[in-house]
Amino acid sequence: MAYIDSRTLFITTSPRTPERMLPEIALLSKHFTGQKWDADTQRAFMDVLREENFFNGKGENDPAFSARDRINRAPKALGFVQLSPTIKLTPAGENLLHTRRTDEAFLRQMLKFQLPSPFHKPTNRATTFCVKPYLEFLRLIRTLGSLRFDELQIFALQLTDWHKFESIITKIEQFRKDLATTSLPYKKFKNSCLTSELSCIYVERINIGDTKTRESQDTSLKKFLHTQASNLHDYADATVRYLRATGLVNVSHIGRTLSIVPERVDDVDYILKTIDRTPLDFNTENEYISYLGNANSPLLLTDNKEAILKKLHTEFPKLEIGSSLSIEQLKDILTEQLEQRKANIIKEQVEKIKDYRQYDDIQNTFKQIEDNELYDAPLMLEWNTWRAMTMLDGGEIKANLNFDDYGQPLSIAQGNMSDIVCDYGDFYVSVEVTMASGQRQYETESEPVSRHLGKLKKSTNKPTYCLFIAPTINDACIAHFYTLHHLSVSYYGGKSTIIPLPLTVFKKMVEDSYKASYIPNPKQVQNFFEQSNVLASQYNNEKDWYSAITSAALNWLEQ
Repeated sequence: MAYIDSRTLFITTSPRTPERMLPEIALLSKHFTGQKWDADTQRAFMDVLREENFFNGKGENDPAFSARDRINRAPKALGFVQLSPTIKLTPAGENLLHTRRTDEAFLRQMLKFQLPSPFHKPTNRATTFCVKPYLEFLRLIRTLGSLRFDELQIFALQLTDWHKFESIITKIEQFRKDLATTSLPYKKFKNSCLTSELSCIYVERINIGDTKTRESQDTSLKKFLHTQASNLHDYADATVRYLRATGLVNVSHIGRTLSIVPERVDDVDYILKTIDRTPLDFNTENEYISYLGNANSPLLLTDNKEAILKKLHTEFPKLEIGSSLSIEQLKDILTEQLEQRKANIIKEQVEKIKDYRQYDDIQNTFKQIEDNELYDAPLMLEWNTWRAMTMLDGGEIKANLNFDDYGQPLSIAQGNMSDIVCDYGDFYVSVEVTMASGQRQYETESEPVSRHLGKLKKSTNKPTYCLFIAPTINDACIAHFYTLHHLSVSYYGGKSTIIPLPLTVFKKMVEDSYKASYIPNPKQVQNFFEQSNVLASQYNNEKDWYSAITSAALNWLEQ
């Protein structure tokens, strides 16, 4: 049981992206079903997890805690796993791993998530909860037409009781009116509103000087408010990612705004009309587990045969559909049609990218990433780098991304392969991107990048290279990748040619490709990587090699 010590909504934040839980709960089920979820099992789970290609990180300091952080949060809270008396997947968990419609599986579970619950008990300092958070978030977006990330952070997370709904609407509308008339810069206006709201939310603690946080010995009011604001930011970020996983919500990365997908308005209206807003009472935790674990509840509009037929006829009017098909067969047909339409949209995008019609947009998106203007910078960096690599030269370029039904980037996919894989026929290039910087970049990226390259190298049995792109490159990463040019590691498929480049240099490579009087060919790409091998053999330290290969990147078409 978890205790909530908060006067705002508590939202599951681990994993950060919901799709990431699929391989981990599959691993838990495969190796530990029937065992007790104790410290020994938790450490054993992390031992197994560290050997998997999709795992990024170490989990070495406290493996048992790392395991609980991955499993006890969203997988348990959303009813996908049962940990007592022994480990097993619930029917909802089994369905998540095997369904073609993970968006529907996530939606059902999120609509059942409630506070309070037998899993989450408020302490004496916490507020009184009476809410199904994701249900009310959908209602807010539908009622307001759109919801900014900042409005979600400042106001929507105060919706601890659904009876406060109208007062939250009033606060958001007043925020918008004040924003329209203020002379303050937006960031200063937003921070002022956030501080004011937090001061009201925690007025009782502030008045008695109860401002110590778990993370620090600093008891100042400034530190206390900063910590609470940071918590709200994390909860808001998780809310956006989990809502997107339902397929019902669009995110405008530039405006950082949520809206209902136009084609799914009927689905949302059905949910808001049919699902009771009041949390249920449960006598035991097992009753709650049984309720959460039901893979078929609550009923959605997609469970209505007539609604599915209507959607098929509306979106695919030329499609002939048999009258005797079951609802599951109709769902499969709809899924197949949506996937084919998505594939066609992405194919059209690639055609526009290859003829450089998207050049200005690609470069502008990189600038927006550098200026921190986009909501999900890591996702947008990976997507935009895929577009840039597609435009840069020939080859078949595939991104390890999840796209929504309309070909827009939805989320970063499971981490069991390179972010981008470029097939040039005679050789391959893996591309890894990250927004991480400093020591964290080295700790989280260096080993997975090497491992992913080794996996690709072994699977293709062809010359394979790697491009590592980040806004800034950490010195430890430079040293690590330089060393791998010289060191033959069988686990990584021998010596590894990995070139780290700052985003500014990669942008210049894209610009040179655009300005060239000809279309660059794959051989020029391979020559660039082979030059890195030559330079690594010529220089006896990583700094000189990095300087030389960066200079070569700025003149890559002249090689």
